[in-house]
This record gives sequence, structure tokens and C-alpha cells, in this order.
Amino acid sequence: MSTDRSDQVEPASGPRPTGSSDASGAPARRPNESDERAAERRALAERLGRIRHKAMVLSGKGGVGKSTVAVNLAVALARAGRRVGLLDVDLHGPSVPRMLGLEGRGVEVRGGAIVPVTAGGLKVLSVGFLLPERDAPVIWRGPMKMNVIRQFLADVEWGDLDWLVIDSPPGTGDEPLSVCQLVDGADGAVLVTTPQEVALADVRKSVNFCRQLGLPVLGVLENMSGFACPHCGRTTPLFGAGGGERMADEMGVPLLGRIPIDPQMVEACDAGTPYIERFPASAAAKAFERAVAPLLALDAAGDAQAATENAAVTGAAAQAAPTESMTSKEQPIMRIAIPLADGKLAVHFGHCREFALVDVDPHTGIVQGTATAEPPPHAPGVLPKWLAEQGAQIIIAGGMGRRAQDLFAQEGIATVVGAPAKTPGDLVADYVAGTLEAGTNLCDH
Repeated sequence: MSTDRSDQVEPASGPRPTGSSDASGAPARRPNESDERAAERRALAERLGRIRHKAMVLSGKGGVGKSTVAVNLAVALARAGRRVGLLDVDLHGPSVPRMLGLEGRGVEVRGGAIVPVTAGGLKVLSVGFLLPERDAPVIWRGPMKMNVIRQFLADVEWGDLDWLVIDSPPGTGDEPLSVCQLVDGADGAVLVTTPQEVALADVRKSVNFCRQLGLPVLGVLENMSGFACPHCGRTTPLFGAGGGERMADEMGVPLLGRIPIDPQMVEACDAGTPYIERFPASAAAKAFERAVAPLLALDAAGDAQAATENAAVTGAAAQAAPTESMTSKEQPIMRIAIPLADGKLAVHFGHCREFALVDVDPHTGIVQGTATAEPPPHAPGVLPKWLAEQGAQIIIAGGMGRRAQDLFAQEGIATVVGAPAKTPGDLVADYVAGTLEAGTNLCDH
């Protein structure tokens, strides 16, 4: 790793330098920029140009389970069929290797590039892989941290990825600031909190941090949201209730959901196994799956935009299926499909005669429009492809078999199963608010 301490943090805002650009779109040379620094910046732009989406996982304070959330969000995206990288820039407390069972692993350098460690389909990089021993402290000043983070982004062979999830340290200091400045065009941040006010106060600072840097807030995820007793089933709000939702409303940002306390999560982390893979049927695992649905919607919105632009170029824009509201990357519309029976959710999605297609702004939770559509005759594999053609990114269902869920994932559609028989309006409102209670999957075969 480079140890040049002369590096200075670039301004977070201000006019961009002008001048000629290279193939990556980055200016070939900035005023007073050395050849070495210009080459590093071009390498960074080239690496990041192969990654479709970048999301930072931030928290205003420590101890809220940020790294646990980052790991399980990354795994949830991978389980949905995405190519995912996980970058751990919590330089002083790198816990990702332990959570993924990768302690003791080192990195390879191939062709002058660092090769990430692979685990269950994820590409992972952490400073923990570079330490001589697990308990060795990292004692670096700000410029050194900036250099290491730059190298983690520019000198790593991430390859082609759909998502890079970046686990940042708590607070609004050097590391998250460095990543925000280096990752140009990041999709946004997922902010992790717990329900009590002492944590929420710091997350408000994180919201303002993102706004000052021009980084969109993808949403707030309330962790440790109540403890469900494994014996009686009663939920006890150990750290209060509803704090994350109230804070999200006050700050005007989406609530991605609530993750309940589960002792099995501690067990999975200590064992080095991703929680949602070890306990996929648990309430917390389902909550993680719902939390990534808006992120998957960004994928679908980007695909819709590309398809629309391509259709315009070829003169076939009139045949493009996505609606106009789905063509903005900054404000994507999330289309939710709901199988209906007598105006409410059908218990078995494959037997329904019509689907409700509800367009929702994931940032505000406001419904933009609702339509119904009659599906083609039911046959294996037909509905996932048909709903993908309708622009659906999420399906809320009562019962759905595992094979069907896998087929939907292949089409880029996230699934929520075990939902109650409510009207589409109530289901969407509960989903957006993070209060949709998924029960038993009546068709899990």
C-alpha cells in the first residue's frame, strides 16, 4: 500500500475542472495535477465504470449493527441474482471477514491489481485481509486512510458488478467522506439506526451529511427493532418502538424496514455464516429481503431507461414497455405486482385472474398510479417473464413455491411471500412503511 502522507482531501463541492476527457469520461488532466495523480484518477474512473450501482452503508454512531446490515444486504442482493462486491472501509474495526468466515485469508496481487476474496458469490475486500494478525490495531492518520481507500477502489480488480456495497465506519469523518468524494455518481446511502433517540439523533446528522455532499439517501433501516420471544412469540420493544419511522418522516427520507432482534444473528455472525443464508425463513431474513427491494428497483429502472433510449435510437420507442415514470435514475418508480382475487391478495398467485400493478415513488412512498392486467394462461415460467415485460420489480404474494421465487429472481423481480389477504392499497402502504407482516408461505414447495 502507498504511504504517501502528502495527499490532500479534495473539496466535497464546488465547480468541476474543465478540459479534455479520456475514454472513461474523466478529465485527462486537472490544473496543477501531477501525471501520477491524473493516472490514478483515470484508473479509478475506469474501475468504477464497470460497476452499475454503488451504495454506502452508514451510521451516525457505533453499535447499531451497521456491518451486520451491510453483509446481509450484500448477500440478499446476490441471492436475487446480482453480481455483488462488498468493500469494508471500517479501517479500525473490520468485522466483515469474521462475519463471512474469511478470517486468516489474504489477498492476491495479479497483474498489478488486488484480487478480492470470493465468498458465496460475493467479491470481498477488507483491511482485515492485510493485517498481520486479527488483533493488530490500525494506527493511521487521515491522509494515509485516504490513500488506502483510493487503492481499494482504483487498484482492485472488481470486474463487472451490478452492486458494490461499501461498509463505512460510524460517524461523518475521514473514511465516509473519502468514499463519498472518490465514488463519483454513487446511487446513495443506506443509513442504519436503532429505535432509541440517542441513535436517531446521530442518524439525523448522517442525513444532513449526505445532503451536504449531494449523496442521495436510499433509505433508513431500523435495526434491533423489537425482540420476538422464541417461546411465547410476544415482541418486546427493548429500545423503544417506531423511532426510525418517525425520524424518516421528519427528515423526508424513505424507511426501508425494520430488522427485529434475533439471537440467531449473533450465532451466525460468530460462525462466519451470513444470517439470511443460515436462517432464510426467519422474520429478520424476510425483512432484509424487503429492504433490498428498492435497491433492486434501481436496477430495473436503469434497465428500463436503457431500453427506452435504445428504442428511441432504433425508431421503436412506441414499443417500449416501461412507463415514462420509470426512466429517471434519480427518482425511479417502483412497480409492485399483486395477484388479486375479489379485489384482495390471492392466496395462490398462480391461480389468480388479474394482477394489480402499482407504481410507487420509493423516496416518498406516494402511489403514482394503479392499473390491473390479465395474465396469460398459467404455465411454469410464464408469469415471471410476463410480469417482467410489464415492468414489475417486486411481487407481493401469499403463497409461492421456491422454484417460482427463483424464476422471478432470474427476471430481476424481488418477491415478498406470506402476505395477508388485503387490498393492493393497504399492502403497498404497509410495504413502503416497512410494516408489512409476512406470515406463513402457504405454497412453499
